[in-house]
Amino acid sequence: MSPDLSRRDFLRYSGATGAAAFVAATLSACSGGPASTGSVGAGSNKDLITAVIGYGNDQSWDPTQTASAFAMAGITHIYEGLLDTDPITREPYPALATALPSDLNATSWKFTLRDGAKWHDGQPVTADDVVFTYQRVLDPEANVLVGNFFRSWLQEVKKIDDRTVELVFKFAFPDAAPRLTIAKIMPKHVFGQPGAWDAAKGGKAVGSGPYKMTAHNPKSNTTFEAFDGYNGPRPAAAKKMNWLSIVDASARVAKISGASAEAQIADNIPYANVDQLKQQGRTVEGGAGMNHLFLMFNTGAKPFDDVRVRQALHYAIDKKKLIDVALKGHGTASSSFLNEGHPDHKRAAVVYDYDPDKAKALLKEAGVANLTINLMSVNVSWLVDCLPTIAASWEAIGVKTTLEPQDTAALFAKMDQFQDYQVVAAASNPNQFGMDADLIMRYNYVSGGLWMKYSHFEGSKAAKALFPLMDEATKEPDKAKKSELLHKYLDLIAEQAVVYPVVHTELMTAWDPKKLTGVRAQPYPGINLLQTKRV
Repeated sequence: MSPDLSRRDFLRYSGATGAAAFVAATLSACSGGPASTGSVGAGSNKDLITAVIGYGNDQSWDPTQTASAFAMAGITHIYEGLLDTDPITREPYPALATALPSDLNATSWKFTLRDGAKWHDGQPVTADDVVFTYQRVLDPEANVLVGNFFRSWLQEVKKIDDRTVELVFKFAFPDAAPRLTIAKIMPKHVFGQPGAWDAAKGGKAVGSGPYKMTAHNPKSNTTFEAFDGYNGPRPAAAKKMNWLSIVDASARVAKISGASAEAQIADNIPYANVDQLKQQGRTVEGGAGMNHLFLMFNTGAKPFDDVRVRQALHYAIDKKKLIDVALKGHGTASSSFLNEGHPDHKRAAVVYDYDPDKAKALLKEAGVANLTINLMSVNVSWLVDCLPTIAASWEAIGVKTTLEPQDTAALFAKMDQFQDYQVVAAASNPNQFGMDADLIMRYNYVSGGLWMKYSHFEGSKAAKALFPLMDEATKEPDKAKKSELLHKYLDLIAEQAVVYPVVHTELMTAWDPKKLTGVRAQPYPGINLLQTKRV
């Protein structure tokens, strides 16, 4: 995409059909298509799995900081936690540790490290590496992303001897076991060096897991090779993997289509291509979960500091049309921050059912007229398909709308620089990190967290009421009282609509069952091939 194409004249919305065509054409040009991948013979090399990932591989590869779908999926194959979780059942199992904790209600857990565990450079894994990793996770100055999932309940991690560590809790926290997979243990001798965290962000990866990274080409592909020194519970089932980063939907589908397909598996399959791929003998399966399109408002900019304006823009969206047209029925209008299949889901006190008259009334009440919005968004293909419906809905209540989809890394670089904006539409799925409600909500709503800084919401009166309520729920041992507190703060989040889902969607994965066995489709972005073999 041309760097001198201004935000102002990128795309003046003038009609749903024309906008959709222009968005699709522009994104195709922006993606540049896949670069040379090095795969051979349309998938004939049985030592190699070629996968297509529908997300960029040019974001952070630092396991403590990233929320990149591509990087997180890759990191799962490269690194280990003390415990890891099955990608589908999410049940924890011992990874670098030798056993699960015996008492989930204890206020400290001791773990012995797996004998003979090695880093990809051949050095042994030690307790010092575990302490080093958790010190970064808990460091308030580093304020890393995954720290939001630990700092509320984990006091410290102590070395007992070279192969034994102790996790000391602030209070009993039975949900801690699956959380430990989030803290991928990293080698102190590598990442304790000056500048090493910047190197990790740029793609340097040295883990103890079943695969090691052999090449990383941002915006093109990342390659992996089975690690001969791995002696853990889930060894690599294939010798090599080549993951292609292809954001453009048509190019992604083409890579797995036809008799001469180069790739054997692809995620983020467009709903419109499901039947076509099935007819070609591909297995296409989905998973419903927390995957969602959300709107984030800059509450530091008028009129988005007014809750009535934020609510009006949610009420205005024709979600049924969005689901039917853009998502081909593979979605559900949000009735809470949590998806309807989540065990803690309950319809929120405020639900944004389609109500354009109410939207107009709220804008009038707020004294807002002739509003013009520049809607920035990520270029994830299914989300881009939703943008014309959002724009048409807002135009219908008199809000002029300009769409600005762009590369995900580029968008969040602007967010990290705290550049001015009005509204952002993006895709998210906290299930990449875990399933429990406390974790899901702390991904977005936590004091000091990036989303709160992006939205300029943290210092508000509502936020100051929200964060203590969340902490109270985290500490509450009684399940019924915890649930009551959870839904109390979920109602507050729904009412404020600062970072809030529009729809929850189903993610589709396609693969060639004649070329691969052991594939399981997951309900969050990316793939897990730890138990997948070439045929």
